[in-house]
Amino acid sequence: MTPNGAVIFALAVIAGAALARDAITLGIVLTITLIFGLGSRRRIWGALAWSAGIVLPLAAFMGAVWIGIVGRAPAEIAASLEGSRAAAAAYVAVICVRLFIVAFAIQAAFLHFAGWTPLRFVGGLTAPPVVKKLLVLTLSLIETILQAVDRARTALIAAGIITRNPSWRNLRHGWILVQTVWLTVVTIAIGRTRDKWPVEDTLARLDGALATSAAPRLGAADCGWIALVVAGAAIAWGLR
Repeated sequence: MTPNGAVIFALAVIAGAALARDAITLGIVLTITLIFGLGSRRRIWGALAWSAGIVLPLAAFMGAVWIGIVGRAPAEIAASLEGSRAAAAAYVAVICVRLFIVAFAIQAAFLHFAGWTPLRFVGGLTAPPVVKKLLVLTLSLIETILQAVDRARTALIAAGIITRNPSWRNLRHGWILVQTVWLTVVTIAIGRTRDKWPVEDTLARLDGALATSAAPRLGAADCGWIALVVAGAAIAWGLR
């Protein structure tokens, strides 16, 4: 599979999930996404866990609001109906499953290129050079954010402001951790853009690296996966 095919597939899955309005149509799109993930011939449990980790906090919050407090679905409120908690639960489930499909589709696409470097993947995309450069630089800043989180957490633990394990102190001082992470990210990012990248001539080297990698055309595997998800999206649209 080519990077272009993976991007098109992921976008088609996101469109199909957005069109789906009930459990049946969402199940169709989710099944296609799971098949795509299994098609990478790699273990998908990590991708499933990562996607679930994103959805679970939202599910808990929406469940507390719509099921526990409101007790009605938004459509019932708009129609001035008495409503039920079952309808509210169905509304929360649809939203959360839709988000899970989007997150897992992105992770499943990454599974097909697990042995690739980000630079190779971006170089294989059909996009203007400026867009490719921005993608590579943005991906490099993700590692910066992870380093900032680790540094800020270590510093606050050493200062006795937060603890390693979950505690009430962490809740009370959580905003301090957020501020420390933000300031660390800004400091590292400024240091890279002002000092590190100019000294290493990163932008010029990046232009040369991206210019030498030509974007491959869509292959038979790309067309097959895209046709499958388009058919699923069409079914989802027809069942609305």
